[in-house]
Amino acid sequence: MTLSTSDPTRVPLSPAAGKWWRRLRIPPVFYFLVVIFLLAIVLDAVLGRGQILQPTILVNVAVRSVALGIVAVGQTFVMLGASIDLSVAYLISVTAVMASFLMQGDPGRVPMAVAVCFAIGAAVGLLNGLIITKLRVNAFIATLGMGLVLKGVLGAAFENFVGAVPRSFQSFGYDMIGPVPISVIVLLLVAVVAWFVLRRTRYGAQLYAVGGSQDVARLSGLRSDRVLIIAHVICSLTAVLTGLFVVSRLRSGAPWVGPDGLYDLESIAAVVIGGTALSGGRGGVWGTLAGVLIFGILDTLFNQLGVDTFLKQVLRGAIIILAVASYTIRSKEPAA
Repeated sequence: MTLSTSDPTRVPLSPAAGKWWRRLRIPPVFYFLVVIFLLAIVLDAVLGRGQILQPTILVNVAVRSVALGIVAVGQTFVMLGASIDLSVAYLISVTAVMASFLMQGDPGRVPMAVAVCFAIGAAVGLLNGLIITKLRVNAFIATLGMGLVLKGVLGAAFENFVGAVPRSFQSFGYDMIGPVPISVIVLLLVAVVAWFVLRRTRYGAQLYAVGGSQDVARLSGLRSDRVLIIAHVICSLTAVLTGLFVVSRLRSGAPWVGPDGLYDLESIAAVVIGGTALSGGRGGVWGTLAGVLIFGILDTLFNQLGVDTFLKQVLRGAIIILAVASYTIRSKEPAA
């Protein structure tokens, strides 16, 4: 006879109670962010100057992440819709050049210059969306072509730094409210608004549906073309805001500030690392910001260690591959 070893007083857990932790669904990028941060602390202590935990360095990491973070939030919108935008780097340059050219150091011209820059951004985003949805041009080709058009216009009109922004406008890039930089506050506000739009509005639900399957969304009565056009306009507007931040830091705009920052490719990489699927329909803003912070921490660590510029690119590329691979493996795990 086999005796039962079970405890009769033990109350079995319900399936809902036993799986509460599964509902948290913490994206893998946050685990990866923690690992990168801890590894940076160790490497800086052993091989560097051990300064990475100093408040000044941490603030620098946050500010370094602002430009990429803002445009990456916009890139999240288009990639959730199964699209992409490669024109953002040159739109950032257009914004920086036009802002400084129109302001000419005069504080009274700031509102006009900012309005013109956002109008240009909205027009570029609208054109991108129309070309992709109405002419059925592949998003990669359409936005790459738009970027080349912007590059040609910039190259024909400007050759070097032009104009200047007034000191009052530079507060966007340099001033702080208490211990927090104004630019970081702006980034957080952009992220919160984007999260609200994606998770708490009808448009956000429609964008996820379009990214999941445009055909199904169209058959369900959604105007998928309009949803995707709005996503491209939003992306371009965030590129404009990034350009305004960049010019507030540089005090003057030049045609190469966007492409030199690799904002097109790095914004896409940050979004993918953050867990947004290239095929669309899955992902979110907070994962994107985690991906941006990973880039910021890596850049700071490489600077602290004095890593060669070319080696930086090799290491960044390897880390991107590792992060995306780990996300892919995690997403394929069967649900129990």
